Amino acid sequence: MQKIILDTNVLVSSLIQRSYPYQIVVEILTGNKIELCISDALMLEYYEVLNRRKFSKYPDFLLRAELLLADIERKSISFRPQIKLDIISDAADNRLLELATESNADFLVSGNTNDFTMQRYNNTEIISPKDYYENFLRR
Repeated sequence: MQKIILDTNVLVSSLIQRSYPYQIVVEILTGNKIELCISDALMLEYYEVLNRRKFSKYPDFLLRAELLLADIERKSISFRPQIKLDIISDAADNRLLELATESNADFLVSGNTNDFTMQRYNNTEIISPKDYYENFLRR
């Protein structure tokens, strides 16, 4: 079973359009090939970002976000990172690397190519939703 971490931007995209992020989320929630890794800090970020008013312009976004977050809490495995990193200038992205280390995740799926300039951190491959879907999920 693959262990993955989803950056918040992947969840936002999955709720706005039915592209690669959407397909990944559907597979996490309905399949049995992926183990989603979360932490308290990441769940808090998910809740904070998905409840931003700017997303209310999308039909039923907030309702769908609440349902998605409930499903994520039910289907994911929670970890408590024991290390603090300061590798990336965005503190929220460092939390993802901390979670990757603690969970020994196979993949960190992110659409954020500005901050995640490396392709790998320890044993975790940092990959775009499209690359993950086409090269690892569809296998």
